[in-house]
Amino acid sequence: MARPTTPNAEKRAADKAQLAEAPVSLRRIGRLFAPHRARLLLVVALIVASSTIALAQPFLVKHVIDVAIPQQDVGLLLTCVALMVGIAVATSALGVVQSWQSTMIGQRVMHRLRSDLFGHLQRQSVGFFTRTRGGEIQSRVVNDIGSMQSVVTSTATSIASNLTTVVGTVIAMVALSWQLALITLVVLPPAVLLTRKVARLRYAVTAARQAKLADLHVQVEEGLSISGVQLTKTLGAAPTLARRFEQTSADLVDLEVRSQLAGRWLMATMNIVFAAVPAALYLAAGLPATSGGMTIGTLVAFVALQSALFRPLMGLLGVQADVTASLALFSRIFEYQDLPVEIDDPADPVRLGAVRGEVRFDHVDFGYGDATVLHDIDLTVPAGGSLALVGETGSGKTTLASLVARLHDPTAGAVRVDGVDVRDLTLDDLAAAVGVVTQETYLLHATVKDNLLHAKPDATDAEIEAAARAARIHDVIAALPQGYDTMVGSRGHRFSGGEKQRLAIARTLLRNPRILVLDEATSALDNGTERDVQAALDELAEGRTTITIAHRLSTVRNADQIAVLAHGRVVELGTHEELLLRGGRYADLVRSGLETVAA
Repeated sequence: MARPTTPNAEKRAADKAQLAEAPVSLRRIGRLFAPHRARLLLVVALIVASSTIALAQPFLVKHVIDVAIPQQDVGLLLTCVALMVGIAVATSALGVVQSWQSTMIGQRVMHRLRSDLFGHLQRQSVGFFTRTRGGEIQSRVVNDIGSMQSVVTSTATSIASNLTTVVGTVIAMVALSWQLALITLVVLPPAVLLTRKVARLRYAVTAARQAKLADLHVQVEEGLSISGVQLTKTLGAAPTLARRFEQTSADLVDLEVRSQLAGRWLMATMNIVFAAVPAALYLAAGLPATSGGMTIGTLVAFVALQSALFRPLMGLLGVQADVTASLALFSRIFEYQDLPVEIDDPADPVRLGAVRGEVRFDHVDFGYGDATVLHDIDLTVPAGGSLALVGETGSGKTTLASLVARLHDPTAGAVRVDGVDVRDLTLDDLAAAVGVVTQETYLLHATVKDNLLHAKPDATDAEIEAAARAARIHDVIAALPQGYDTMVGSRGHRFSGGEKQRLAIARTLLRNPRILVLDEATSALDNGTERDVQAALDELAEGRTTITIAHRLSTVRNADQIAVLAHGRVVELGTHEELLLRGGRYADLVRSGLETVAA
């Protein structure tokens, strides 16, 4: 029977798989910490100093027991006691400074990684975000980088601290009594390994218990919710669910018992270790053959050293899993940092100067992978002119329009603005020339003013108000409790669909682009709201080159040109009247209801 995997085992396996798929160069990690060499050296020095100073404590105890108390040497006693307190104060102070410095290093490295990764992902194409889960991106930017704090403040420092403590303690033990040191080094390792084995067993049982508890919660939620009960009753599945629940509950009983016993075994093993090693030392100190004239102070000091050796030694034994987990985090971050930027600024960009606004699709092809979406599109929109794109769902309208803003690059041909291939322009210059309004308006969880300033950070209050008035949204904003300083709420829930669209139009007006792409900007609105938004769009489009993905006949009929797309090709081109007279696909769309077909 296969052994059930535990979450911890799965995590270790996932970390190893991540490193196998994307190996991490230690030199690359080292470069992240290179600017902080001085602080790193200080942290190491503090760790060594703290561990070394702490080792003096048992020697002071030896002097107190062997000399100061038997000889009633008050001066020596006071000196040793003062030094004991001083050591406690010094190690505590050094620990605070070490935590402060290591946290500073970790936070600055995280800040640099986080900022660089965010900037790099911002440069990725829309295709990357289409094929990647949003939660995965957020997890790497926030959770993975946040977890890397432990690489400095926990993993790295604990390795250095534990290693220093173990080496220093062993040296001190040998200096005190090589005979007792030999006994400790023989007895302690098997005891430590036994404790570690029992701890792993307990973790495995506890993890299995938690997984079974999760199953139980799922069964309760699915079986006793209103929807679950209705489904169970209509399918007659109640007996099956009850049997499954009973089996899960019975499994949980067994795991609970094993978990409690494993916990007791762990405690029992640790108690045996803590008792057996000192007992062996006391035995060795009491036997004439092994005592070698050992003093009581030496024995007490040695037992104190031996007790301090156990935990750092356990920490070092578990360091492999910590290092693997840390490297896996770096691997996940570097994997995203190494993503190629598919759409980037050209090496030698062309400057447009004053934008007239002519747009030309010069025999454009585009495809996703092996699937070709657009075929040989050859269209020209004169500066200040308008083009409407209509066609059935999947005909390529949105894809064609997105090429103007360079959300994608054509696989053949070119999209040109004023005769210049958009791939030869900087992304900032292109964004300044092309404005996009879509049907899905995205508003930030910020004030109305901040949402508008997102388009033009240096806009004045007068410019903001003028844009809002032109978009027919100023009166709505002015009636809000705090006017332009009112929070729009998550995704703009305070506003209706039409109001959000007009806010988006105002935002675009602030940028004052010469070319507009209107991607079904009124498709989700009722007729009354659509008229208000359309009036704002007409204001926005005045004097600009406009490419509209049409949704309603009222929008289509006023365009200078209407391009009918089917299966990624332009099958008809002309004005509303010309296309109706031809009696072709456009006429069919109008007859069948352009509003429903073109969407």
